[in-house]
Amino acid sequence: MKKFLLMCCFLIGITAVSRAQGGGMRRSPEDRAKALQTQLKLTDDQTTKVTAIYKVQATKMDSVRTAANGDRDAMRSAMMPLMKDTNDKIKAILTPDQATAYDKIMQDRMNRMRNGGGGN
Repeated sequence: MKKFLLMCCFLIGITAVSRAQGGGMRRSPEDRAKALQTQLKLTDDQTTKVTAIYKVQATKMDSVRTAANGDRDAMRSAMMPLMKDTNDKIKAILTPDQATAYDKIMQDRMNRMRNGGGGN
């Protein structure tokens, strides 16, 4: 019985640590668009357009990940133009004030990534 309880505690601990470190899960295009809707006060029409842009990006990025076959440098160099294109398309949908706030959000995210904090 003690071994069983110890094993359960061990599994729960591993699960908790995995989730605390992000668990490797990516946010869906819908979740990303909802986050932007909240941060930038997007209209429903803007949110729909941003979701569509993120869906196209997710499909392309999955293709890049598959083609790169674990080569991180190749994957990074292929994804940078995709991310820039996505950002440009999103900014085209935004008002000037929203575009300024979006630039700040993206800059903050890049700074966190450079400092090892991830993109969340």
